[in-house]
Amino acid sequence: MKILGFNSGHDVAYCLLDNGIPVIHEELERFIREKEPLGDGLEMALERLPKETLDDVTHFAFGNPRKRTGDHKLTCAKQHAEDSMNVLLDKSNGEYYVISHHQSHAANAFFSSNYDEALIITIDGSGTEKTDHHDYHREYDPATPNDFFSSAFTFWSGKGNKIEPIARIPMEKLTIGSPWRIYTRDIFGLSAGHPHGFAGGTIMAMASVGEPKYWLDFYNAFLAGGGGPSTHTYAVVDKLKPIAERSEQDRFDVAASLQRATEEVAYNIIKPYIEKYTPTNICFSGGVILNSVMMGKMYDWFGVENMYVCPVPYDGGLAIGCAQYVWHQILDNPRIKWNPNPTPYLGVTYSKDDVMSALDRFDINVQEADDNKVLDLLDKQNIISIFNGGAESGRRALGNRSIIADPRSPKMKDLINDKVKHRQWYRPFAPSILREDVSDWFIRDISSPYMSFVLKFKDEVKDKVPAVVHLDGTGRLQTVTEETNKWYYNFIKKWKERTGVPIVLNTSFNDREPIVETPEHAVNCFMGTNIDYLYFSDYNILVNKDKDMLDFLNDPANNKEPHEMGDTHENLIGGLTMPKESNNKLNKK
Repeated sequence: MKILGFNSGHDVAYCLLDNGIPVIHEELERFIREKEPLGDGLEMALERLPKETLDDVTHFAFGNPRKRTGDHKLTCAKQHAEDSMNVLLDKSNGEYYVISHHQSHAANAFFSSNYDEALIITIDGSGTEKTDHHDYHREYDPATPNDFFSSAFTFWSGKGNKIEPIARIPMEKLTIGSPWRIYTRDIFGLSAGHPHGFAGGTIMAMASVGEPKYWLDFYNAFLAGGGGPSTHTYAVVDKLKPIAERSEQDRFDVAASLQRATEEVAYNIIKPYIEKYTPTNICFSGGVILNSVMMGKMYDWFGVENMYVCPVPYDGGLAIGCAQYVWHQILDNPRIKWNPNPTPYLGVTYSKDDVMSALDRFDINVQEADDNKVLDLLDKQNIISIFNGGAESGRRALGNRSIIADPRSPKMKDLINDKVKHRQWYRPFAPSILREDVSDWFIRDISSPYMSFVLKFKDEVKDKVPAVVHLDGTGRLQTVTEETNKWYYNFIKKWKERTGVPIVLNTSFNDREPIVETPEHAVNCFMGTNIDYLYFSDYNILVNKDKDMLDFLNDPANNKEPHEMGDTHENLIGGLTMPKESNNKLNKK
């Protein structure tokens, strides 16, 4: 049985469940190369999935209904997509369900975990809620729109194959995510995408080197509520923006204040529910949960044995959650158990022909090489981009669309920030670490397969991996197991055998844009940055640039300062390399 879940608005995505297991999850931004675009997840699914797959879909779920309107009915912006959907419904007798925003978040959090029971917490900017689910075959009745309200915090009880609501906090009373978007844009001048986007990672990085001198200003504005961005929000902007503009350190202090206030609000809201329900397990979802610094501290705050964050906690995960809700809650199917976690690698895989076709566009050096050759290059301080299997779901590269480097190099962080990512000097990089070695390197032995938690390194090992230790002695770790990513695990294991270090530096394969999806995206990004090598590990294809391209990239006249570089890599490489008239040949070396 196949279920198609989709999310529209921002963080557009769709998910295909096959007998309860997510087998495909794709986000629109990966394909149009624009962060957080507005769009329609249904249209994307209809255009991306093969007809024979769609013919097998029996149930449809929409995970983002709109507040007090009927605009979430089964329609698409493109008539052909709407026509196709109606044909599919008629042919398959498909059922159509509208699942509320936080309902979808909570379902994704719990049903993606292996917990039989858990307290589920969702923290978002806002999200519309319904008191129950409804199945809508073809049409939604706009005459009954008033069972919707917006909330920012929700609490749920998960047991077996069911979730049940415990409490909701309306966003009119309290919200974190919505003011954050205003603060990051209006105080710090940061915005990752559409009006919904914000550069939370930059704030967290700045916060680590600042002092929270003004945290009460943010805290009181959060508690004042007002339905999100309010007069209280903009009063804080008016007060703190001039301070943030005085100096870099003042900017860091304001960022630290925002981070501290966020943590204080979350702690005070969550703590009573921890005390009341005394859970052994907690599942989290919602956009605010991307704050990995805060998530790492929750272990100390609450002393809970197990905490789980799903691979896509932000709104892109609604497409997964609403489909899971239909499978478990509505159709009453038993829980799916994962070994050890659900895979985040839900993108499509690409053939060797796809790879060679992308490489044919440029006059570059292509050779056959195995992992040992790549390890040699890594040991010689080269920066290597990895293209492996299907792409990861979510915004954190987990070894399949990653840039990797030697974490032992003191210069590597600055080099990648300056020459590859074109971003601020204080931005950190993640350590990908073998799961069995976590307790030797970090103060807490936890599983973090999706880079969900920031933890402190042990003092005695920090100097061994300076490139992945942040300025405050922490790291946003990705724990790697053979079950979750066999190639990446074995690669790091071989690296440990060489160096004694079970860690590689990992950052997303991109440059101020969504993570690369296709071989063409990968080659474009590689050619427009100072990445040394590109490795297609599935096919043992290793690529490096010719001398002319290297000279161009290293010419100071062509290297703009971070933040001033408005061009994407597609713009930078236009007209700079000569397309080959014939196919690249694989040269064994």
